[in-house]
Amino acid sequence: MPKIYFIIVTYNAMKWAEKCFTSLRKSSVPVHCIVIDNGSTDGTQDYIKSHFPEVSFLQSEKNLGFGKANNIGIEQAYKEGADFVYLMNQDAWLYEDSLEKLLNVYNSHQNKEEIGIISPMHIDGTEKKLDIFLDKYISYTCDKTRLISDLYFQTLKPAYELDFVNAAHWLMPKSTIEIVGGFNPFFFHYGEDNEYVNRLHYHKKKILLVPSSKVVHDGKQSLDKVDYTKYKDLSIETKILNPNFPNALQQEKKALLQSIFKNFLTGNISKAKKHYKSYNSIKKNTAELIKIKEKITNDAHCFLDL
Repeated sequence: MPKIYFIIVTYNAMKWAEKCFTSLRKSSVPVHCIVIDNGSTDGTQDYIKSHFPEVSFLQSEKNLGFGKANNIGIEQAYKEGADFVYLMNQDAWLYEDSLEKLLNVYNSHQNKEEIGIISPMHIDGTEKKLDIFLDKYISYTCDKTRLISDLYFQTLKPAYELDFVNAAHWLMPKSTIEIVGGFNPFFFHYGEDNEYVNRLHYHKKKILLVPSSKVVHDGKQSLDKVDYTKYKDLSIETKILNPNFPNALQQEKKALLQSIFKNFLTGNISKAKKHYKSYNSIKKNTAELIKIKEKITNDAHCFLDL
């Protein structure tokens, strides 16, 4: 039986804690669980410790963000001999056979080395619809996978390759950790999974979606989920750090300058100012971005101490 470690980062998780951790207990495949708490103030810590003593609980003195906290859990799981790491959001839970069905697909796959992430089907908190973001990710590759067509005709394959799926439910083989590494600490919250997937593709690994396995992600069902008045938009930095595009920094700077000039001439001053702000931010962080990109492209298991 493989050793599977669930890594769950918590921050005021009481709303979901019972369902989340009870689902791990009921899994048909036995699992270990490591929780990294980012400074909850709603009693999450005491609840987990008293009701789920089997969980390995780590308390952070401050809010590390999603990526850094996950990296701590991944490092511990790896050092304890994990064969798989499963990253799961605090607002998520499994069904009894969710993990079993994912492992069946992994074990029957002809080329296991190409598997980077295995994802179940994410359904929303009502448990009656697909998570709206999974709908979006499937649509990105509809011409390649024809998953929607197969769903309609009930001719589903065991797995489908996606370009992206968010990190609410990621099952990752040990080899992914060893080759791709951990999350980039440049990203505090939001965008870290996009940046990770770029590196996954750089290392020629794939994301597989398994239709037979379903799980719940009780996340906000709106495509405008990220509040950029609260969190910085790092979409341009994500493009710059993409190792699949060596000249991305120069190209993004050039594109921003062209956009500033064009919007200024056409009278769209607010957009010109926005892009000018982005350009100055990138210019200020150029040395750091170059250093991070060198690390991404040259260091094995980057951002992790294995």
